[in-house]
Amino acid sequence: MHGRLAALPAADGCLDLGQIEKIEHAGLIELEGKSSIGKIASLRDFLRSSIQHADAILGERFWQGEDVVQLVHSRAWVVEQLLLLAWKKLVPFNDNVSLVAVGGYGRGELHPNSDIDLLILLDDSIEHAFLKNEIEAFVQLLWDAGFYLGHSVRSVSECAEDAASDVVTTTAFMESRLLAGSMDLLDRMLEATSAEKIWSGRDFFEAKYEEQKQRHERFHETAYNLEPNIKEGPGGLRDIQMISWVAHRHFGSETLHGLVEHGFLNPAEHNDLVGGQHFLWRVRYALHLLAGRAEDRLLFDFQRQIAERFGFVDSSTSLAVEQFMQLYYRTVMLLERLNESLLQLFQEALLSSGREDVVVLNDDFQAHNGFVELRSETVFEQKPVALMELFVLLAREESLAGVTASTIRSIREHLYLVDDDFRCDPEVNACFLELLRQPEGVYTQLRRMNRYGLLAALIPAFGNIVGRMQYDLFHVYTVDQHTLFVVRNLRRFAYGKYKERFPYARSVFKRIAKPELLYLAAIFHDIAKGRGGDHSELGAVDAEAFCAMLDIEPWEREMVSWLVRYHLIMSQTSQRKDLSDPKNIQAFAEIVGNTRNLDHLYLLTVADIAGTSPKLWNNWKNKLLWDLYLAAGDALRRGLENPIKRATRIRETRASAQSRLMRRGGNAKSINRLWETLPEYAFWRLSPGQLEWTTECVAEKPITERCIAIRPVQPHGVSDLLVCVPDYKGLFASITSVLDEMGLDVMSARVLTTTDDRSFDLFQLMDSQGDVLNAADEAELIRRLKAATSGREARSPVKRTIPRRLRHFTPDTKIRFQKDPDGAGTVLHIKCTDRPGLLSRVAEAIFKTGSQVHNARIATFGERVEDTFLISGETGKPLSKEAREGLAEAIKESIENG
Repeated sequence: MHGRLAALPAADGCLDLGQIEKIEHAGLIELEGKSSIGKIASLRDFLRSSIQHADAILGERFWQGEDVVQLVHSRAWVVEQLLLLAWKKLVPFNDNVSLVAVGGYGRGELHPNSDIDLLILLDDSIEHAFLKNEIEAFVQLLWDAGFYLGHSVRSVSECAEDAASDVVTTTAFMESRLLAGSMDLLDRMLEATSAEKIWSGRDFFEAKYEEQKQRHERFHETAYNLEPNIKEGPGGLRDIQMISWVAHRHFGSETLHGLVEHGFLNPAEHNDLVGGQHFLWRVRYALHLLAGRAEDRLLFDFQRQIAERFGFVDSSTSLAVEQFMQLYYRTVMLLERLNESLLQLFQEALLSSGREDVVVLNDDFQAHNGFVELRSETVFEQKPVALMELFVLLAREESLAGVTASTIRSIREHLYLVDDDFRCDPEVNACFLELLRQPEGVYTQLRRMNRYGLLAALIPAFGNIVGRMQYDLFHVYTVDQHTLFVVRNLRRFAYGKYKERFPYARSVFKRIAKPELLYLAAIFHDIAKGRGGDHSELGAVDAEAFCAMLDIEPWEREMVSWLVRYHLIMSQTSQRKDLSDPKNIQAFAEIVGNTRNLDHLYLLTVADIAGTSPKLWNNWKNKLLWDLYLAAGDALRRGLENPIKRATRIRETRASAQSRLMRRGGNAKSINRLWETLPEYAFWRLSPGQLEWTTECVAEKPITERCIAIRPVQPHGVSDLLVCVPDYKGLFASITSVLDEMGLDVMSARVLTTTDDRSFDLFQLMDSQGDVLNAADEAELIRRLKAATSGREARSPVKRTIPRRLRHFTPDTKIRFQKDPDGAGTVLHIKCTDRPGLLSRVAEAIFKTGSQVHNARIATFGERVEDTFLISGETGKPLSKEAREGLAEAIKESIENG
């Protein structure tokens, strides 16, 4: 068997070689005549059973711990034997036709469900019609036998033409390996597509580098996605192949070790690169086996299974799956760094064209073709603080494109210098503080410090969160990546970027005298994740200890620690508390203490939420936080000793709404008649705008007429829904059933009952895309609600399929009751795993146990839901102990078994 690469190792025990030899000796299958059909069917069955048998054996060996490198080569060998058998039986030998393995199969690497890439290579002297029937029969036979093919039929000149116009095709041909036919034919094709003829080493590198950049952009420039793609994502297998391809094209290296021989890697880096590749191969092999298909996404479906199969076990502070994923993320982070270093070296070798543009920057560093490098190999040994000075220099000098690969390597090799003495060195800490004070480059350099390992060395607690994932849908990124994204968001506020997304952040940021304090709080806000205990409290202690080494004022140190300790309070208050209640505003303002803290906390909270997930931040959260910011600011400026009274809020709301209504021609008599039927709390729970709109919808209508109305509320990104119909038990359950049925998200609900027995329910809704309802959805919702409320009977909850991602989170329903401070009812808190139809199930359980809803606050955090309801018994009184226990049982039953 011929090949451009070394012969593949045989896979012992995977194939019946005696049967293969017997079939081979039977001669060609003639495609004419009925007997050939039976022979082809028999061959197809043999091929199918052989590959299935081999895959079963190789899969068992994999789970038993056999080396994955041996397995991927063994599977390629198995497939090769079966392909050759089929080729020899159907295609007569001819020097003008060759069967060639290309791409990954050409490298002799084949995972359980990977495509088998083949090139059927023809001499230019023959037509494509030559052996057409035989080749088609060969390809069809393989598909029918269960082989996943990626094949093409090309002449030598067509290969050259196609490769010249497409770098991907060129790449596939570079990894060609002869299976059957003429080696001379393959050599001519390789010569026609060589770097001397098309895609020089320089051009090839530039095209592949651009290809990688575009590929990374598809994954938001981070390897730390919730369900990462282990092949295409940053730091994945494709990045390793990219290195291999460039080395092969320009230097003729057919293995990664060639990079050591050419001086691009040292032996330790080569071991890291190969070790990372083999780890990713193990993960990919496991993915293919578990999925039963070619699957390169590390989905929730498989993360837990692979962690268990690889021997990880739950600990007191982290799940087995979190430990496995941390190893994965740390591996791809290492591979990202190696990829960056090697591409930098390739740029220097291929693109500099012999140019040596050197500019001295200071005693320790110089710019070499735009990249900063050490002026002496001994700089870090003689002056360890230079490790920090380098990043300050990069932030100051915008013209610098990055760091030379040799300097990156030197940073890594000198991390041992970052010990306790280094961390306590005033000069080092002054450098770090100076970096945070730079007008440009703060996020970029912190990210670079993290990638090179210096940030974790400088702040050891940060090392614990590098690559740490949280097994949920709320935290899309690893903790370290999220932390850096929070810093990036704060920098965007400073620049005034993304004004539409963050309309108020820039105006608040202008009031921040020392932004570096915000960046410090961002770095430490989640630093204690995964340690057990309250990460906010533990992180505050870490922040205070670190800030004690910085040359900042005591009040600044205290504020950083305070921000870390309370970094969740504004988000929790805005999403879980009723912001229309002055008591909640007063309680929040008392924690904040002053407007300086409020400004910093607001910016940190916005940056934190927006840095958790690309989809988490929306207009609704923007509105909630800004409303809380304004209300708390008013309370602080008024003085905490002068809290606003509900009576004042009621008076102001009524006056404002009535004034607007009268200016638009409202009837005072009709307005007052309606308002006399509303409970008093309506006037402090509804905003003036809501009271105005709902009054306008209902005031002039007869009591018996049902009123269902919807309006968009911009720029808050929600739609207000008013349901004013004759009240009946189970109405709230009926409404929520319709809302769930249409896939609408309820953000809040004000459930009021008038003295003339009408509902006066106001819901704030979003569509499935997190926006206001469109006209068609509005019309459909009104139609369904009219039908649902006409029979005065509660509708059953909708039954919808649980989305794939949610299936992997076990129901964990926590129910807590609390006394309503006003004594008007009972506060019900529910924490559970989200699922379609959840709200309608809760509403049904409340209805069936004889309770009624007066207010609802809905908060969703990834797969977790934290909903709060104000409820009462049938008589309008708080629930008894027995009623609470019965309701809790009914809700759990409805959620977990619905």
